[in-house]
Amino acid sequence: MEEFLSRLDSVPFLLPLAIACLRIIDVSIGTVRMILVIRGRRLFAAVLGFFEVIVWLTAITGILSHITDWINVVAYGVGFALGNVVGIYIEGKMAVGQQVIRFISTEHGDRIIRILRSKGYGVTEVVASGREGPVGLGFVIVARKKVPGVVGTISGIDPAAVVTVGDVRQSNIVEYHSMVGGNWWRMFFKKK
Repeated sequence: MEEFLSRLDSVPFLLPLAIACLRIIDVSIGTVRMILVIRGRRLFAAVLGFFEVIVWLTAITGILSHITDWINVVAYGVGFALGNVVGIYIEGKMAVGQQVIRFISTEHGDRIIRILRSKGYGVTEVVASGREGPVGLGFVIVARKKVPGVVGTISGIDPAAVVTVGDVRQSNIVEYHSMVGGNWWRMFFKKK
């Protein structure tokens, strides 16, 4: 490792660049790992943790053996900051897990429920009343990747509808929408 670091140090700005890149990689992995832990994906998080530590050890060795060079310290900090951004971006693209969409509509609740069900989504409706009287209140649990489409459908029917989205940490729902569409077997094997 020392020989490798001395080679990098012999070329100007190559060691700081390497430290920044290693830090971006390890913080990105760490960010995704923590989000997976929160979502209950422990095994995948543990595998990512293994690689995160290996990359971190390489980066920290480079910074500690050359800590007197301020550019290396700055590169370490820049790598950490950018690693957070990259990790959040990666996790957003992965869109792991499920979310619950709750909606309240004063005028179009029945229509929203009917259209969502016609698209194959399982909607739980609740008899509810608001300040002005009866309202349509519904819950839909979907994969995170499908949230924008469902929220768009609701907003397209009733732009005044109150829509909230929350994370589902644990669920026994395979995914109702996929089962209706005939792809239930993919979801069954994906959960295993």
